[in-house]
Amino acid sequence: MKRRVLSLLSLTAVLTLALNSCTIEVNDGLGEETVKPNPDTTVLSGNITKDITFKKGNYTLDGIVKVTNNATITIEAGATFNVSTSKTSGLVILQDGNINAVGTAAEPIVFTTSTKTPGDWGGITLYGSAPIKAINGNTSALSEDGNNVYYGGNDANDNSGTMKFVRVEYAGKKIGDGTSETNSMTFYAVGAGTTLENLVTYKGTDDGYEFFGGTVSAKNIVSYGNYDDSFDWQDAWSGQNNTNWYAFQTGTGNFGMEIEASSNADNTAPKISNITLIRNANTNPEAVNSPEISAIQFKKQGTGIFSNVYISGYKNIGTQKAYSVLIQDAATETNQVNNGKIVVAPLNYLNSDNAGVWGYAFTPNGGKTFTNAATVTKVSLTPGAWATVDGVNLLAGLQ
Repeated sequence: MKRRVLSLLSLTAVLTLALNSCTIEVNDGLGEETVKPNPDTTVLSGNITKDITFKKGNYTLDGIVKVTNNATITIEAGATFNVSTSKTSGLVILQDGNINAVGTAAEPIVFTTSTKTPGDWGGITLYGSAPIKAINGNTSALSEDGNNVYYGGNDANDNSGTMKFVRVEYAGKKIGDGTSETNSMTFYAVGAGTTLENLVTYKGTDDGYEFFGGTVSAKNIVSYGNYDDSFDWQDAWSGQNNTNWYAFQTGTGNFGMEIEASSNADNTAPKISNITLIRNANTNPEAVNSPEISAIQFKKQGTGIFSNVYISGYKNIGTQKAYSVLIQDAATETNQVNNGKIVVAPLNYLNSDNAGVWGYAFTPNGGKTFTNAATVTKVSLTPGAWATVDGVNLLAGLQ
């Protein structure tokens, strides 16, 4: 390996550098670039078309940065990206890109903003090549994040990379005329070969996590203070190995989980073990008099097999009722509830209204009832800096 300082033009990923702001190590055999912030901040913008590594340190992400051309972006533990809010910014891993972002509980990888305002930027988006079922059973669809990318494929085990101990703060940006939007973390047709573990989404203005089809699973994930739904999916997402999902809704929040399958009755139900959904007192939906205050909503043939579910704090607001589980349409009840593709048990529903019954937005064909299972306890997650923001322990609600 030989060491030299590279000029701007020599970087495939456009790195805007202050004078003497960083040192670049180049491995000529592999064609890789390693970025070290020393002593100032490196600004990352444009497209990444060549393997690149970001060491521990401080960086700025400016604009929409896309990883493509079979390149891998590697981000090491302790790297922090301060995201520019002067324009629409986001990190997008396209189908022919890859991410290797591995932090630790003590040294997470963090994306944040200096203004600390929900909706400051577009979050992290991964595109894969796993199967989807969009509206009318279509096997591809156009993304709704403003990138205008078609997603969907036929490789259930597709691998978009690894994300561990990564925290995204103040994302979920509204785009253009407001008809498009991003989430804190978004997964379009991402495959089961991808690893998602120990992730945090914090105070975004849309969903904490949204899956658009695909087969990827996620473990040990936290959605804290996100304005819309904590967890959301459509297009027949079917991850089978999910565990330890925790949402804490506070201030503004809609459903804890919003689930649909884009009206495709024939879908594979995803499986999640160990779910904790907590709604803090005085948390209101985004819209006044909105019915979006229940813990888990199923609609449009959405499915899910959930076990060990702990729910607390879901209270009626005005005339709107909050339920542990809300079924929105008769077709979902007929095809999914009655055929065992919607299961939420065992369930412990505490400090909440309408205990013991599921809710229905129509007259059900025999509504479901349940008995609280005292054996269910809250999710257990490893404490540490990865789940701490400005001195606030995001896992305090699990204690």
